[in-house]
Amino acid sequence: MEILIGATILGGVTYAYNSFKRYIPKGVHAVKPFNIEKYVGKWYEIARLYTYFEKDMDNISAEYSINKDGSLTVVNSGYNYKTKKRENIKGVAYFVNGSDEGMLKVSFFGPFYSGYNVIAIGPDYKYALVAGQSFDYMWILSKESTIPEKIKNSFLELAKLVGYDITKLIWTKQNENEN
Repeated sequence: MEILIGATILGGVTYAYNSFKRYIPKGVHAVKPFNIEKYVGKWYEIARLYTYFEKDMDNISAEYSINKDGSLTVVNSGYNYKTKKRENIKGVAYFVNGSDEGMLKVSFFGPFYSGYNVIAIGPDYKYALVAGQSFDYMWILSKESTIPEKIKNSFLELAKLVGYDITKLIWTKQNENEN
């Protein structure tokens, strides 16, 4: 009986947490229209704001694939240069307002979700600026291990304009031998 009550309380807290949670920073807007078929595939991290789960990592990439139910499987991978090991984590992402908008919620840890918002997309869906749920999370991604300077600068301008502190960006080392 105590387990049932505890599970019910945990379920209620999780529901409330996810129901009232904001998945995108105020004043920031996700790309619309958005084409998930063009977005899926392997992306290389070009830059990020500090996150504890990417500490001591370079050669970071993410692979996205569409599931039968319309959700996405997300596999993040990075090389930990201190332990000299590649680390992977698998998660799931769901669209928040429909698949034609680049606003998703992603989870790597059970019922807890965080915002994943494509706020700019480059030509042919090769480059993306992704905002987290707050101004503490941001990524510049590319389907190649580099990004053209012009696109990088336009993403940096947009990020600064909407409120990100781009001076805190960490530029991710992408060494082809480690990918």
